[in-house]
Amino acid sequence: MIKVGILGAAGYTGGELIRLLLNHPEAEIVFANSGSNAGNKVADVHGGLFGETDLEFTDAMPFDEVDVVFFCFGHGKSEEFLKEHSIPAHVKIIDLAQDFRIAAPTHDYVYGLPEIHKAEIQKCQHLANPGCFATCIQLGLLPLAKAGLLKHDVSVNAITGSTGAGQKPTGTTHFSWRNNNMSVYKVFTHQHLHEIRQSLTELQGELDASIDFIPYRGDFPRGIFCTEVVKFDGEEGTPSNPTGEQLAQMYKDFYADAAFTHYVDKAVDMKQVVNTNKCLVHVDKFGNKAVITSTIDNLLKGAVGQAVQNMNLMFGIDEKAGLNLKPSAF
Repeated sequence: MIKVGILGAAGYTGGELIRLLLNHPEAEIVFANSGSNAGNKVADVHGGLFGETDLEFTDAMPFDEVDVVFFCFGHGKSEEFLKEHSIPAHVKIIDLAQDFRIAAPTHDYVYGLPEIHKAEIQKCQHLANPGCFATCIQLGLLPLAKAGLLKHDVSVNAITGSTGAGQKPTGTTHFSWRNNNMSVYKVFTHQHLHEIRQSLTELQGELDASIDFIPYRGDFPRGIFCTEVVKFDGEEGTPSNPTGEQLAQMYKDFYADAAFTHYVDKAVDMKQVVNTNKCLVHVDKFGNKAVITSTIDNLLKGAVGQAVQNMNLMFGIDEKAGLNLKPSAF
């Protein structure tokens, strides 16, 4: 069994991670750390776990008793934590914050997007789990980057559920404001753009085009639904401007071996993926433009589901272990 420790276990991502690991056939939770909830039962904080566990939160961090630790911190706190605490060299780290997602000579974290980095993930000791928007947007664009087709600015619109903003209520997450409402934020400046450009540049070689991303706050709790508009050059049917059929085959080939990302021939909707670790992608072609639709659950494929998928790869077990989840679709 893989012995697991969780830091920041009382938030939305921590609760989802605990839910997954309790039902994982090859993982055991050794500790769920939360300074503010130490001594409280996990099920008293994460009410959906009543009847499933007697686990209690702790303020202890027995790193010598675990094989892997998940950082479910807010952004910026992982790097700060590692400056103040020592984790044994044999313990693998999976960081769900953005602190180590951008490659740099100052750290050895592998960017944990299995669709492009599976071999590196299988060998790594430290992993930076991708962001939720970043995952959904990249999975819609990676096949085009691989084919060198992102030559023009890409227009991206994506809407996310309120859980993406964390558990602590704010002026734009509490029910009275969010219900029956919609708004944009961080237009063209969202922090996930850096990791998106990093991956697209890795596959395409260079990326002069801008990614014009407009994020929307949705009045639902979980899920991301994204549309991306890409422009091509030349006559349709040529390598620089594939037909709709050619694009569909390109996506099917690119994701042929992906465990959870699938190309769908008809339009997708968000309920197909909520409560699962899937990403579904669809492409429509209109003359010299394509509209790519991609959708994920922001807490699962966009966070802890992908983190568990990465843990499975890091420990050499079935990539899908603990992740055969039922979507909320009727």
